[in-house]
Parts: sequence; structure tokens; C-alpha cells
Amino acid sequence: MIISTGTASGKSLAYLTPAVASCLDGGTVLYLTPTKALAADQLRGLRELRITKLRAACFDGDTPFEERTWVRQHANYVLTNPDMLHRSILPRHAQWSTFFRRLRLVVVDECHGYRGVFGSHVAQILRRLRRACARYNARPTFMLASATASEPGVFATRLTGLEMDEVTVDASPKGSTTIALWEPPLTELRGEGGAPVRRTATAEAADLLADLVLADVRTLAFVRSRRGAETVALSARAKLADVAFSISPPFPIPTTTTNPTPPSTTPTPASSPQAPGATTGTSPAPSDASPLTTAPSDAPPPSEASPLACSRSDAPAPSNAPALTSSPSDTPAPSDASLLTSSPSDAPATSDLSAPSDLALRPSEAPTPSDVPAPSDVLAPEPASEPEPSQTAPTHGPLTWALPDTPDPDLADLPNKIAAYRAGYLAEDRRLLEKALRAGTIMGLATTNALELGVDVSGLDAVLIAGWPGTRASLWQQAGRAGRDGQDALAVLIARDDPLDTYLVHHPEALFGQPVEAIVLDPGNPYVLGPHLCAAAAEIPLTEDDLPIFGATTSKVLDDLVAQNLLRRRPAGWFWTRRERATDLADIRGGGGSPIQVVESSTGRLLGSVDEPSAHTTVHTGAIYLHQGETFLVELLDLDAGVALVTSANPDYTTFARDITDISILSTERSQALGSGTLHFGEVEVTRQVVSYLKRRLQSGEMLGDEPLELPPRTLRTRAVWWTLPASAVAPLAEAGIDLGGAAHAAEHASIGLLPLFATCDRWDIGGVSTELHADTGLLTVFVYDGHEGGAGFAERGYARATDWLTATREAIMSCECERGCPSCIQSPKCGNGNEPLDKRGAIRLLNTLLASQ
Repeated sequence: MIISTGTASGKSLAYLTPAVASCLDGGTVLYLTPTKALAADQLRGLRELRITKLRAACFDGDTPFEERTWVRQHANYVLTNPDMLHRSILPRHAQWSTFFRRLRLVVVDECHGYRGVFGSHVAQILRRLRRACARYNARPTFMLASATASEPGVFATRLTGLEMDEVTVDASPKGSTTIALWEPPLTELRGEGGAPVRRTATAEAADLLADLVLADVRTLAFVRSRRGAETVALSARAKLADVAFSISPPFPIPTTTTNPTPPSTTPTPASSPQAPGATTGTSPAPSDASPLTTAPSDAPPPSEASPLACSRSDAPAPSNAPALTSSPSDTPAPSDASLLTSSPSDAPATSDLSAPSDLALRPSEAPTPSDVPAPSDVLAPEPASEPEPSQTAPTHGPLTWALPDTPDPDLADLPNKIAAYRAGYLAEDRRLLEKALRAGTIMGLATTNALELGVDVSGLDAVLIAGWPGTRASLWQQAGRAGRDGQDALAVLIARDDPLDTYLVHHPEALFGQPVEAIVLDPGNPYVLGPHLCAAAAEIPLTEDDLPIFGATTSKVLDDLVAQNLLRRRPAGWFWTRRERATDLADIRGGGGSPIQVVESSTGRLLGSVDEPSAHTTVHTGAIYLHQGETFLVELLDLDAGVALVTSANPDYTTFARDITDISILSTERSQALGSGTLHFGEVEVTRQVVSYLKRRLQSGEMLGDEPLELPPRTLRTRAVWWTLPASAVAPLAEAGIDLGGAAHAAEHASIGLLPLFATCDRWDIGGVSTELHADTGLLTVFVYDGHEGGAGFAERGYARATDWLTATREAIMSCECERGCPSCIQSPKCGNGNEPLDKRGAIRLLNTLLASQ
């Protein structure tokens, strides 16, 4: 069964009741969650039941080794995650035989997070779990809990391989939530090509977070990256320290962490501004006079000149903008990968790609398969650095939650009411932060999507979302963190300087009244299936009877594994015969390769690790690396030794890697006419190489230079969607003076930015290439490809919805207020060719030509 309903609708109670009953009847329960934070929260709730016969325990990377034997032998309710199931429990299933023989129920919580390549891996892990249960004559019931999702029964069947009943009716009571669409203002700064630069979403989020905390509004700020979360928290703390200093005697800012202390005041829920429906508007930069700065929680609604674009759920809204409470509200977007046993990767998304000049390939956006970090604390990847720098420099050291005695304790404690929460913190620090947030000691928390899932953080009044989170479902999930006690709430979506974010704040109809996205996963992907067949054979030799469990392509993949000498075929079945651990072949988080250790050169201190593919863009020589509030400069990246040497530094700039790409078509699986051109879908090979990195001033985003790098190229076999235009269609454009290469390049950038609206992906999951004349097609060609080995289904969904996708791309470019192109429409921070050439007018003409008959 799958239960697919909104945030705080009672899903936990729905599976807890039969789970606890199974334990009381002598059975066991296995609870799977994508994050350790959620498992710890569930364990806290189970212990509060105080049921003697319920022996619940977590089994994850935070579990001490001396406790793991007790969990295997005595626990009857085990809370774990797919990583531990894959690497520890299933390979040692004989040690868990007593637990498996009595297994009655498998709970897969927050299952909507299992999508893309990660979801495909989890699907195969669940099939291996079913085999292990069958070995001990157990046939457990699988109960899945999900946010409101499109076709949940179909998705659950693909995830587990079992027939599914679905429960989708949500009658739970909710307060009203006001949704505000906030577009940061343009600044006087100029970026590449003289393009105007908007104030960054992280800078806006820091100001708003400080303003809301000053108004006693308990707030979560979701930031897309770990570095961004740290920056928002530190910047907001700096603002509160300035406020406290300006109205009270000076007090020292401590630099040591102490236990949380209760706040001196009780937060009051914020009243949401009334609005008749979803409208849009541009906000000025928040200041001390910002509407949210001085307004108390019972402030009157803003005037018609308010910069907020609102949709209130209890207000008369147009038909295409229903109340948030009736909107889907419980699905996450790509996230901070699971806080498990290895150090988190801090890798940003890879830079935009281009190709060699002899092919006239234009720079394109390249994802990194390892945007999903090594196990850390949530389920899917989020870039470890923002594409735009913060405009508010942090001024404080490590976060604290209490201050020494001061002349005015209430004012002195202001900065300590804000903290950051992300992957990479010690387990005890994360638990302390969660407890402090629930208790009200912390009034504002800047977090990655580590807190997006169902962790109980009830009592929140407002949520800030710095940048489009990737999917509508994730937007409602994050917005649903506020108002979980039934009170009214506020959610603010702050647009980044990005084509998709700009499109959404100007087209609220794309958010409201639209169904959430279908969850895409492909368990039959041979790059996913092969390693799990090896792992399954190492656990229990495979037989002919096992083949239907793993899917229709299993026989072919097994033949390939035998040919590669990974498995040996015998009359009794297929056997793993190597000494290596078979589970090491399946990198379920998509890191790939051995991690790179980040070491401080002066002390030899190990700071953490970065997965190998991300190292090219994250810890290349000259990169700025942020770790737990400290800034380091990378002195040397030694890929052979697997180490990056760093030194403590305090530069006034940040860095962004750029790479170039070459792409070749291996096979075309589908083609169809699209206007005057042709649309294709098939397999491609992408070769990428990081060639340089940009230096941008931290405070303003000003370009300081482009430094060359020498790193080896990387090759990726994946799936792509591409469109071509014949010479007869582009000749009139060339005669009109249109730069065809610049037009195709601009269209490529914008189409990459808009694809996440139509496929369940993040911009960092996909890449692209454009060229006036591609060697394989002989025509003007624009490619968009999946950034994961073997493909992840994103390009395929782009092919299926090409007309809607490219029409929205054209609209996003046309509606942007800039003259020649800017980051809000056609520029990309990842462009390997410095966003040159780009032709905004030409891109519109090119897309008009392509969509002429649509």
C-alpha cells in the first residue's frame, strides 16, 4: 500500500499503528527513510510511547559499533536507510536471520525522494530485500508513505516491483498559508557582457530571516547549497548583532558553542497578508524599513504597493490558483544526500560546457553525476555552492546558541537565535539543533533540504525558500514546514537570477492549480541493474526463478556481467567469485570513484572528503572551499594521491569552475517532426574537461578574472534530447544578421533552465551543447542530456513534452526586461565559454522558427 497525502496529514500514524501492533504480536518492523534526521525524529516519537515490548533502535552511520550487535539481536523496530541496507544489512543477512524470519512490515517513508538514478538504485535494493526475506520464509507487507504525488500507485509499483493499493484522500485540517513570490531587485552592478545583475537570493534570504526573527516569527530558510546555508545564517546573525549593538551597550560575540538556553519571549504566529489571488511583483531590497522587518505577527496586510506577490488559501482565488492547503504539499526536491558514514561532498554543480572550436560547439551546461554527494543527510543532490555569490559577507565565527553575561541579555542573545543546519555536522550537533528549534531557543534556521522531509518541527510560522527547489512537489513540501500546528503561515519563494526562477515569479499560473510532477525512475537502467545483480549474487546465488524480480532486462545484463568476468555461470545459477565486496560496484548516491580527502596542509587536519567527479569543480587548485564556517584556499589537487591540500584564508572572492564539452551521437531511438525542424532522443557520449575557474567578488558578484586549469577529461555515456533545423530554415535568419551560433547557445541555456519545470529534475542534473553545424547531424543542433551514466529519464521527459517545454523557454526569454540577455534569461554561471556568444533576439527568432507550426 502507498499513502500519498499532504504535509502533516497523519501518514506517520497510519503506518505506526500496524507497525507497533506487529511488534506487540512478536513480529519485527523495518523502517526505511532517506535521511538520518528523519530516522532520529521517528525514534524519538517511538520512545515517547513508552511501550515496554517495543524495542526500537536506529541502525545507521551514527550507531556506535558496540550497539550494532544489540540492534541485530534484540531490536524489533529497526530504523535505517537505503545506504545501510545496501552496504551492511543485506550483505550480512545471515547475522540478521532472527530479525528477517519475524519481519511483518517494511515501511518506506518519504518515498517520493527516491527518484532519478538514486531512486532506481533504491528500487533494486528493495528487490534484493525481498529475496533476503524469502530466504527466511518471510513475506512482509510493504507500506509506503509519500507526499502528494502524480500516479503514486504506478510509482510505488516501479519502486518495489509489487502491486500497490493507493490512499490519496486527504481530509486533514490545516490553517491558511500565504505564498509570496519575491523577485530581488536589479543592482547597478554589471556582469558578463555588461548584463545587469540582480541582488542574490541568498542575500535577500539573510535579510528577510533576520527581519522575521526580530518580529518573533519562527522561521526556516531553505537554501539550495551547504555553503549558501552557512552564509545565510552568518549574514543574518551579523545583521542581528548590528541591531543589538545599535540599541544596547556593546557586548562580546562568543566563538564557542554552548548548550541552548530558552528564549526570553514566546514567538507569536505571523498573520499572513490578504490577497485575492496569485499576482506578481518586484520587490525592493529589504532594509531595516522592509515591510517584514518592522511588522509584528499581527500586522495589517501590506498595501497594494507591497513587493510581495501573494496567494492566500482562505482568500477568493482564481480557478488556476487554489489554496495552498489543497495543493500538493509533501514531496522533496533534490537534496543534501544522506548523513551516513562518509564525509559529505561539498561539490558545486559543474560548469557550463562547450566544445572544440573546429566543431563550432557552443558552451553548454554540464551536470556532474556526483551532484549527489557521498552519504550525508538527505536523499538527493544539491549543489554545494550557489551559482551566485552572497552579497552579505559573514562576519561571525562558528555558530553559538548562548552568550555570556551582558548588560542586556535579551538583546545580546539576538544573534544566537539564528543557526545553520546542513550535512556535515556531527550527529550530536544536529540533534541539538533540532531540539533547540522545537523548543524555540532558535527562532531562525538556515538549512539545506535536510529538513524538507517529515521531521517534526511544528510551531514554525514562516518559511523562506531561496531559489526554486526543483519541483512543485518540493515547493509545497518546504512551504508545508510552516503552520504544522494548524496555525496560519507564510511562505516566501525568493527567485534566483535564473531563467526558471524568473519565469515562475512572472507566471504564477505555472505553480498554482498545476498537478505535481510524476516521479521518474528507471530500475532497468543497465548501469544500475548490473551492480545490484552482482551484489544479489554475492548475498545469495542467483537462479532462474530470481530473474523476474529484477525486471525484463535481467537476462541480457547477466550475460554482459558473465562476459566481464564479474559473475560466473554454473548449472545452479550465477555466482559472485571475486574477493572484492560486490556492493562497492553500486554507488547509489552517484559519487563515482574514490573520494578525495581534503587536508589542511599546515596541520595535517582532515577536514572532510569530496567525491572524485565533483573534485574537478569543487577543490581544484585555486578553489575557495568553505567548511563549517571556515574558508580555505585549495593549494593543490592531486588526483593520483586522492588528496586536496588547503590552507586557511579569508579572500574577498569566491570561485566557480568552467568546463568545455564535446558530444557525439551513438544511436537515435526516436524522432519526430517539430515545426520546421526535427526532434530526436537517443544515446550520446559526452566528453567534458574543466578548463578554468572564475573569480567573483564576494560582496558584489563583480568578475575578477578567469584562471586556466589543467585537469583530465571525463567521459559520460548517457541519454539526450536534441533538435535540429535544416539550412533552408536558418538561412533567412542568417540573412537577417542573426548570429546563429549565439542564438542556438542562448536557446540552449534557457531551455536547460526551463526543463526542470517539465521533468522531475534539477538544473544540476542536466547539461547541454549547442552548435551551428554538428559533425554527426550536419545541421544546427541543440542538445540537452542527462548528467548520469546511462541516463535518468529527464531528457526523455523533455522529448515527450517538447512543445510545452520550448514554448515556455521562448516565453521566458521574451518576457525578460533586459536588452541583450542576463542571468535571468539566457546567461549561465556555468558557461564554459564566458557566455559568449549569446544572441537574445536571435534565440527568440530561432525558437519562433522551430515552433512555427505548433
